[in-house]
Amino acid sequence: MRSLRTREGPDIQRSLFGEILDWMLAPLLFVWPISIALTHYFANNVASYPYDQALREHVAALSRQVSFVDGEAHLALPGLAEVFLRADEIDTVYFHLLDPDGRLLAGDPELPAPANPGGLARGEFGEAQLRDDEYRGQPMRIAYLYLPQPGEPGASGERRGVLLEVGETTEKRAQLANKIIASVIVPQFVIIPLAVVLVWFGLSQGLRPLTRLRNRIEARREADLSPISLGRVPEELRPLTEAFNSILARMQQNVSAQRRFIADAAHQMRTPLTGLKTQAQLAMRETDPGELKHALRQILTGADRASHLVDQLLALARAEASDRAPHALLTLDLDHLLREVVETWVLRALEKRIDLGYEHAGKVLIDGNAFLLREMINNLLDNALRYTPVGGRVTARVAALGDFVVLEIEDSGPGISEDESLKVFDRFYRGEGTGVEGSGLGLAIVREIAEVHKAAASLRPKARGVAEGEADGCVARIVFPAHRPPRQPVQEPVQTGFA
Repeated sequence: MRSLRTREGPDIQRSLFGEILDWMLAPLLFVWPISIALTHYFANNVASYPYDQALREHVAALSRQVSFVDGEAHLALPGLAEVFLRADEIDTVYFHLLDPDGRLLAGDPELPAPANPGGLARGEFGEAQLRDDEYRGQPMRIAYLYLPQPGEPGASGERRGVLLEVGETTEKRAQLANKIIASVIVPQFVIIPLAVVLVWFGLSQGLRPLTRLRNRIEARREADLSPISLGRVPEELRPLTEAFNSILARMQQNVSAQRRFIADAAHQMRTPLTGLKTQAQLAMRETDPGELKHALRQILTGADRASHLVDQLLALARAEASDRAPHALLTLDLDHLLREVVETWVLRALEKRIDLGYEHAGKVLIDGNAFLLREMINNLLDNALRYTPVGGRVTARVAALGDFVVLEIEDSGPGISEDESLKVFDRFYRGEGTGVEGSGLGLAIVREIAEVHKAAASLRPKARGVAEGEADGCVARIVFPAHRPPRQPVQEPVQTGFA
């Protein structure tokens, strides 16, 4: 069966319609020869039964014409009876009477005699049996009957007797069997093609919901990412449709994130670029070298702000992309990574005369991405150093707490209220009255990276030490799931023969 397939490149694209049609018709084509063989077998048995019965009746009728005179068997068959016995227009009928040694007593010598007449006729007396033989290459069916001789059994205890056989060729049987086979097989040549047509039509109708679903998808607008309604979707296609809707939902999230990023970038970049343009226009009007130098310093400061904003926007975009894409998380030492990052901020802290400290905790393992974690720690340290005044303190630490690992960045800045602690992770949110410049994206990046690592990020006011007179401050805390080594298979102890 040639299914509907098209070849495209090195791979074969299979038609679902052709695949189902193959699986439905291939078993039918396999069973059909078996059906023909079984039909031939049973047709021969059915065709042989009435003719076997007729042979048994013939041999039973001839047995009544056998008589024994002085222990010798004689067959007295009237001429009319012999004519009636041989009155067959299709097959040839033979009969003979054999003594226990296989010598012909009466009948046709053409009828094949059994190789062992005595051994052949060991059935019950008076019960006709059947056997197959061959004469001149033509198959024959023979009915035989063992007739015991009158008198006492021999010395061995067995009674001797004569063998009466009636045989005929099998042409009538073959013709009847062929008619039975033809009456069964010939209609199949009409029924099977009709069944193929009906199966093809049924499959076409059964696959129409799939065609309708395809048409519904093709008719959708390019920007339409709404889920497909499951109202008229068949049960078998519902999982596929739900998976497709899941893909549409993820695409909608990606598109929304891109649009939000573009809108945020356009809004945030407009202000520093406008400031740069204004500063450049003022610098062009200045003739005083001192004022011109001051204007150039303002332009440089604005360029630094714009560069920092661009870096933050790109970092946020990378963090969002990592949150929606599978990312390789490898086992790493968070304490060692924190120390490496803190070392890069020492000069910045010295410039602001801030005491930047690091508390060593030993080896603390988590599953994470080193690049994203560095970005997260950099943003936490940048945020802490920005809001900590001159002479303040910033401390970074890692602690292992059972199934969790806690990363903390503690500062001695102006602190934060409980209400603001819930808003600071929003994009472009900046607390009022701080007097600190920034993009408002640092903690948003921290939250995105934390979600990639299935961690929880928070910013809370630091507990005030009354006795020591400590100033207000904040504690940025990231809680990671601790690394869990894979379980080793338990090995059964080896049983030995020693106690």
